[in-house]
Amino acid sequence: MMPELNPADAEPTLHTALLQFIFPFSLKEGEDMNLIRQLTQDGFTRFFLNNKELEDAYYGEGYCVSHEKMERSYLPFAAHVLFPREKDRDSFRRFSRVNNLSCRLDMPAQSVHFQVLSTDVFICPFELGFLTIRIRIEEEVLPFSIALEFADRFRTLEDVSYQDKQTTIHCHDRSFKQVEDFVFRHLARGLEPFLDPSEINGAYFETLPFFVDERMLVQAFYGFDRREEAEGISEALRYRASQLDGLTPEGKPLISASDPDYIEDYCREHSYSRWGPDTYYMTNEQTFCCLSRAEPGIATQLVNQMYGEYYYGLLLSIFHKIVLLKLANMHSRLRINHDYDEIEKLIFLINKFSAKFYFLELISQTQGREIFFQLRKVYGNDALFEEVKMTLNDLFQYQEKFQAKRRDTLLMILTVFTVVSGIYGMNQVIEDLKGKIEWRKMLEYSPFEYLALFVALTGIAVSIGLSLKQLWSGIRSRRRKRYQGHD
Repeated sequence: MMPELNPADAEPTLHTALLQFIFPFSLKEGEDMNLIRQLTQDGFTRFFLNNKELEDAYYGEGYCVSHEKMERSYLPFAAHVLFPREKDRDSFRRFSRVNNLSCRLDMPAQSVHFQVLSTDVFICPFELGFLTIRIRIEEEVLPFSIALEFADRFRTLEDVSYQDKQTTIHCHDRSFKQVEDFVFRHLARGLEPFLDPSEINGAYFETLPFFVDERMLVQAFYGFDRREEAEGISEALRYRASQLDGLTPEGKPLISASDPDYIEDYCREHSYSRWGPDTYYMTNEQTFCCLSRAEPGIATQLVNQMYGEYYYGLLLSIFHKIVLLKLANMHSRLRINHDYDEIEKLIFLINKFSAKFYFLELISQTQGREIFFQLRKVYGNDALFEEVKMTLNDLFQYQEKFQAKRRDTLLMILTVFTVVSGIYGMNQVIEDLKGKIEWRKMLEYSPFEYLALFVALTGIAVSIGLSLKQLWSGIRSRRRKRYQGHD
């Protein structure tokens, strides 16, 4: 039985509910330029900070993200990755499109009108990408539980529960039984062919390549009526926002914990309360939300931050975690005694990630830095990074041992052939191999002379073969590094 809130606790209402649903995906190798062409055909625009006309283009009426402030929020080496000046593949390449679609979500207990403001597609290094759907709930009276239930239903791409199966999205004259259909058949029609299906190899029920499960991540701003929440935003409300505890199947407000001490400890660990009791930020692996009962002017600034520097900070944290998980997964699939090229590739990718993308200090401002550290702690990125560094050390040690063993083997082969052919083989037949070779004379060779000829010719063939193999390995290595350098 699902826990319900105490009926004595009044259900607060919201004056603003703005949500961003983020779907991380794996891109097919080498398909980034084809995807860019498809996005351009579908009406997406490349996002650059120097285009200030885009500051208020994607976020709805009344909201504006300062590009200059957003750039200054990050240290230069991080800004170079997040906001590239040119079409740099080792960066977050963002493409955005205005939608302004009026839609309705029918749930078992409620229908909610909402507007899809805009859509973002990010193409990132390491064959990763993000799809972001930016939504504003449009209800004159919006109970907090309804907003949470909407977020929990909309983030579920594939139906897995009774509530999911009873949910329908209506947009203009079309209806969609699953959020997946609405997203990939309507909002981002051209994206699905570019998703890498290798992530679902061996899965029985999944149809999309999810990194964790079938749900999108949620970034949200909830604006409370100050008159209703005069004493501040309670721990129960913060906990519910973090867990997206909306409604029970009976349509009553839901809370997924009943122990007040547990809720208090959870909020202490997962909340950023610098501006309490008016404003709190809650973080966990699935949600990042701001709950505020601030005045309208301050609330607008908070929303602009959520759309701006905090949005990029969240994407960067997710990017770090997914890349670290991919690197760890690549290591687990290695056949150490066979996949020598894959070992070299993995070493290169780990070094590239640690050198260009993973830094302890990314944000210049104290507030943003503290929230970013909170996100990194929630995702466990530091622990994953330490594990990947240990993997790198193990790979280096194995590579050194393997290369030393191979050098010893080659040296032994060359030494044997040099000694044998030099002392025995070449001395026996060298005179017959000078000038014009008399092939008939070889018919008169004794068995030992045939052996000497075989040793001499084999030594020459082995030397040529080893040289060609080393040359081909060098060419392949340079080609691979050149290709990886453009990823």
